[in-house]
Formats: sequence, structure tokens, C-alpha cells
Amino acid sequence: MKFTQILTLVCALAATGLLSTHTQAQAQAPNKGDDVILEMHQAFRKADKNRLSALLPQTRGHVLEPLAGYWEMRTRLDVAPPSEIRSFLTSYAGSYYEDRLRADWLLQLGKRRDWATFTAEYPSYRMRDDREVRCYALATEAMNSKANVSEEAKRLWYALREADEGCTYVAEHLHSGKQINGLDLWRKARLAMDANRPRPAQAAVDIEAPRLSEQVTLIHADPERYLDKRIIAITRNRKELAVLALIRLAASQPDKAAELLDKRWSIQLSQEERNWTWGVIGKQAAQKLQDNASSYFAKVQKDSDLNDDLLAWKVRAALRQGQWRQVLTATQAMSPESQKDPAWVYWRARALSATAQDDAQRQEAQGLLRGIASVKGFYEQLSLEELGQTINAPERPSALTPPEKAGALINPGLQRALYAIAIGLRPEGNREWNYSTNLHSPGGMSDRELLAAADLACQRQVWDRCINTSDRTKNVIDFDQRFPMPLRDIVVRRAGDIKLDPAYVYGLIRQESRFIMDARSHVGASGLMQVMPATAKWTAKKIGLTNFTPEQITDREVNVAIGTGYLKLVLDDFEESMPMATAAYNAGPSRSRNWRKGPVLEAAIWAENIPFQETRDYVKKVLSNTTNYAAILTRQPQSIKARLGSVGPRNSPNAEVNQDLP
Repeated sequence: MKFTQILTLVCALAATGLLSTHTQAQAQAPNKGDDVILEMHQAFRKADKNRLSALLPQTRGHVLEPLAGYWEMRTRLDVAPPSEIRSFLTSYAGSYYEDRLRADWLLQLGKRRDWATFTAEYPSYRMRDDREVRCYALATEAMNSKANVSEEAKRLWYALREADEGCTYVAEHLHSGKQINGLDLWRKARLAMDANRPRPAQAAVDIEAPRLSEQVTLIHADPERYLDKRIIAITRNRKELAVLALIRLAASQPDKAAELLDKRWSIQLSQEERNWTWGVIGKQAAQKLQDNASSYFAKVQKDSDLNDDLLAWKVRAALRQGQWRQVLTATQAMSPESQKDPAWVYWRARALSATAQDDAQRQEAQGLLRGIASVKGFYEQLSLEELGQTINAPERPSALTPPEKAGALINPGLQRALYAIAIGLRPEGNREWNYSTNLHSPGGMSDRELLAAADLACQRQVWDRCINTSDRTKNVIDFDQRFPMPLRDIVVRRAGDIKLDPAYVYGLIRQESRFIMDARSHVGASGLMQVMPATAKWTAKKIGLTNFTPEQITDREVNVAIGTGYLKLVLDDFEESMPMATAAYNAGPSRSRNWRKGPVLEAAIWAENIPFQETRDYVKKVLSNTTNYAAILTRQPQSIKARLGSVGPRNSPNAEVNQDLP
């Protein structure tokens, strides 16, 4: 499309109101249809079919009409005739809501075992992001073409923590067709038991040994009692039940599980069963930061018997003990997919360097580092420094052209998403935005198109969509989009007043809230810096903020003042260690204090060994963000290693700990 045509279309759309946004809504009279949309949203949450049907005609012509139509149809999907469903799909062809309703319909068709209709509709499903739908599709492929789909089916089934009908169905179907064997089923049960999910564990056992599946509930409730029954595991299934009991016991008492395995059960189990069980015991000991975790992993005679999660914990335990050869062998045993993860590329390279016996191995290590070195993330930045380079803000890509900007502006999915967010339907808007920028949508988006979409979100101050969209570019990096600095005067001034690095504050806010001013977490944390109510009240007193009320926490200045004040107090308590202070901000000071016990560690190793995945990822991302923000703010080369330092017990054992710190 020529630029003049695009401009003409933009003007036409603006004239019809299809480019309505929050900014325009503020300048114009409120759209009366918005109230109807919001009322329908409440009716949808209550599954009020009658109210939705009554309100739907009033949304005709509204920019969010497809969303309203989806809500109304979704509540009637179980009774609507296929002709009506297809009419909806045709009316909103190409939109997110066409694809979302088709996914919902496919789930129902799978549950009904209507394979003819499912097979006819599935090729038109573009998102392909629903695991259960994909499992049903694999079942139809196995039925219709006798294709061997076992590897993908297992991968999807293993990834689901809760029991789901679709993937359990395909597992059962493939088991009856001998594409999935007993070990595959028991491994699912092991994974579920390790994740404290007895229902999917029982569902897996029910396929292989239905007469024994009730034992899973008893094992989950009291594994030690089950193991004390002196059962002789003479059958394969009885052995596997013992493995489940040892896995469950290891979650709370890894040393007890190790003792029982070593003294009683080891002789009864197969080598694969022993290896897996020792791996789980090692993992649980590692998550408790026990020094003997590596010794448990050392009892695993064949790393290929472990899955990637167990191998990852073997790496972490070995890192704490400085056992570089074990780091190397464990990373080499990971699946090809996990071997590409920057974390394991980096540690494999470090292990190769530490154990290298010739130039070829040293060159291999350098090659691995060069393959991931960039400013994009934690391990990518560490790789840059391992190669002797510094971290700098990259040059901005060439400016977006008017046609590129106009292309984003006239994208109906992006406009609907922005409109939904503007009237308070952020989850709905986010989903449509993600769909519209995702490669599964028609045509997909190139790097330049992603930059244009991110620019549109930035201009509308929808910072989370701006950041997340720009983060997805592969070959170009726009730091101004990826690391925006809203409220710069407030943040920089407040940080300067209390001698806190503003780059650190921005790095934390970017991870906490993506600069969503009214963000609220599932546990009740609020605002830019996601402060809990009790913490806000305590901090307000400490920093002399008089007459503070809980409602003020969403005020920008107040939220930044309290968040930075608390962060400064935490940083002081942890002797200026950013890694420990960041962990404390996320998981609480008492946990961070416990995690620092033990040997003095390189902080990257310490961070990788944080037991909570959320906090582990949080620390790495905040420190990576901070380094990049510092590069932007100072325009000077930066070092993430300098910010990390080392972590261990307090420098002075008698140093006073701020026990009041919430």
C-alpha cells in the first residue's frame, strides 16, 4: 500500500471513530457504548447468558463489538448449533476473537469426541497456544494417519501440572496403541508427585495400573507410613509406587528419603528407578541448599536417566561446590532444547574453561560465549564480560518511517486492544495485543513492524505492551522502547535524595509492574513498585511520611517514595548487595538471610541457586535491567559483574540485623 493510501485510510478510520484511544476518549465525550461493554463484562464473569443476549444488540458498531459478541457466544457455546458458531467465525474472520472462540469450540469437540468436526476445524486454528487442544489434535493424527506422535504428546502432557482431559486422553490412546509405554506413564506420575500434584499422578497411574491408582492418594498423604509397610516390591508397578513414595518423602525430608533408598529400597529398584529417585533427592536437598546435595547426585550412574529439571538442579548443586566437571557432564546430558538456554550455555562454557586440557576445548568455550553474548539478558551480559567486553547501550535503529507507523496505527487488533485497556479491560486488551503482534496471526510481524507496534504503545503510555513487544525483536534492539523511563523527574529526584542508584530503581520497577500505574498483584501488592499494604504502612513511618493512608499507595509520588524508601532500607541491611536486596524485595528479608548462609559464592552462582523459581528469575532480570538502565542514564560502559559481586555470610558476624524489616 502506498503512503498516500495509508494516510487516506488513517484519516477515514479516524473520522469513523475506529482509531478511538484513551487519549481521544479524554478529549471527546465518553462513548455511551463503553458502559454497555463494561456491563457485559460483568455479565460474562457471572455467566449471565440472558443479560449478555439482551445487551449485545447495543454494541453494534462499537470498536469492541467482536469482544462483546465473543462473550455472548462463549456462554452459549455448549448449546449453540454449529451453523451459528460458524456464522460468528465468519463475521469476525481474521480477528483474535474468531480464533479464541474456535479454540473454545475445539476443546468442546474434543471432550465430545466429535472427531470429524474437530478435524475439519483444527487447520483454521491459528494461535496453536492451547496445549489441551493440541493434544486432541495429536489424537486425531494418530487415529487418522497412524502417525507416531508420542514424543510431542509426552512433552505436552509432562508440562501440564494439573490433570487435563485432553492430554490424558491422548496418553491413554497412545498407550493402547503401544506408542507410549509403562515407563512413560510412571514418569508422568513421578513428575506430578514431585510437583505436589496428586491428581495428575493418579490419572497417569490409572492408565497403567488402575487397581493401584488409589494408592497414590495414600502415598501423597503419608509417604513414610507407606514405605514403613515393609512391602516387597516384586512387581514393576509396586516398585514404581515405592519410587513415588520416596519422591514425596524427599520433598520434606531428603536425608530420610536417601537413608531409606540406600538401606532398603535400592536393591529392589531398577537402575533407572534408582537414578531418577537419587536425582529427585538431590534436587530437594539442593533446593534446601544442603551441602550434601552433590553427593546425592553423585549416586546417579547415568545422567541420561534424568530429565532437564533434575539435571538443572544437578548443575546448581555442583556450582555451589565448585565441581566444574559435574557442571559440564550435566549440561551435556540435557535435551537439545535446554542446551540452547543461555543459562546452560553460559555455565557449560565456564565449565569447559575451568576443565580445559587443550586449546580446542578453550576455543569451544569461547565459541559458546560468543553465540549468546549480547545486552539482551543476564547470561548474555555475563558472556559479554567473560569475553572481555563491556555493556553499552546499542545504537538506536533507523527511525520508523511514516508508513511503518501508519501500519501499526491502522491495525484493527492493536486499536481494539488499546481501546480495551483504556476503558479498564486490560487482560482482554493484552490478549488481543499479543495475538495481533504474534507470528501466528495472519502475516506475522517483522522486527520493524514490532518496533512500530511498540512505538504505538509507547506513545499511548501503555508501557507493558511497549516493552514486551519491543523485547521480541530478533535482529534490532531499541533501548528506548525496551527500557523506558516514565516519571523520570520523580524517580531520579527521589533516588538522589536517598542516595539510591536510579538505574536500580528503574530496573526493579520494570520487572515489578512494567510501569502500569495501577498494577495490583494476586497477593495485594500495589502500584509501580508493587508495595504490600503492611510494608507500605511500616515504611511510611520509617521515612517520615505523615498522615499516610492505604489509598495513597497508588499515587505515583507516594508509591515511588515508599518503594524506594523500603528498597534503600533493604539494601542497607544487606550491606549494599544488590542481589541479596533484590531477592529480599521479592521474597522477603528473612528468606534472603537464610539463602546467604554457607560458602562465599560468586553472586551469579548464588542467584542461580535461589530455591524459588520466581525469585531466581526476578533477581537475574532486575540486575540485567539495572545494568542496561545504567548504560542509558550514564552513557558509560557498564559491568553486571561489578553489581553482582559475591554473596556469603555477613562480613561482620556481630553486625546488627534489622529484624523489624518486613
